[in-house]
Amino acid sequence: MQIDTKVKELKYRLENVENRIRKSAIDCQRDPQSIRLVTVSKTMSTKRVKEAIDAGVEILGENYIQEAREKIDRFSSYPVSWHFIGHLQTNKAKYAVRLFDLIHSVDSLKLAVELNKQAKKIDKVQDILIQVNVGQEVSKTGASPEEAFDLIKNIDRLENLCLRGLMTMPPFFNDPQKVRPYFSSLCDLRDRIKAVIQTSIPMNELSMGMTNDFEVAIEEGATLLRIGTAIFGERN
Repeated sequence: MQIDTKVKELKYRLENVENRIRKSAIDCQRDPQSIRLVTVSKTMSTKRVKEAIDAGVEILGENYIQEAREKIDRFSSYPVSWHFIGHLQTNKAKYAVRLFDLIHSVDSLKLAVELNKQAKKIDKVQDILIQVNVGQEVSKTGASPEEAFDLIKNIDRLENLCLRGLMTMPPFFNDPQKVRPYFSSLCDLRDRIKAVIQTSIPMNELSMGMTNDFEVAIEEGATLLRIGTAIFGERN
């Protein structure tokens, strides 16, 4: 009975977020179906993840390989997609390509080459996003906007990677409107890259926006929202 109550609570939170996404999309004349919710399940127990799946979560985002392996193994038969959204070390690439449908955080050619090598070993074309440090923060990883051009040109030659778009983690502000320029700059960068680099890659995805600012991110073109707190509540 207690588990049922927790599932109902998660379902209520999930539906509330989905309704906010739908409203924001319609308000800025976007198709709500073009925006996907990545529920951030890092640090959550397998029990809590199971409750989230039962509540209707379809995409789960993880930050740490070891933690993710345990969850993905446990729920391998469930119809959910797994995304890696944390910093990925090159020596963990072999695990990442086996575990995740989309890797959001490719930030160097070295990592891309290793992911390509490991994906080739298992005959997989790995979907990835390039992480761009739009705020130029020294505390965060990610290619600079200038580096992104050369990185994408080189990744385009790697046969076992499919570049789907860009991801960013902008500086945090209590006022979500202050984050808008960073979201806008990622969208502009994506459009400039598509115009300059002649590639068959669609580059449609923009992974940006979290609990505090996802509605602004939608207004600026986000297609993947990484939301945890609004669904699971504050982490301990």
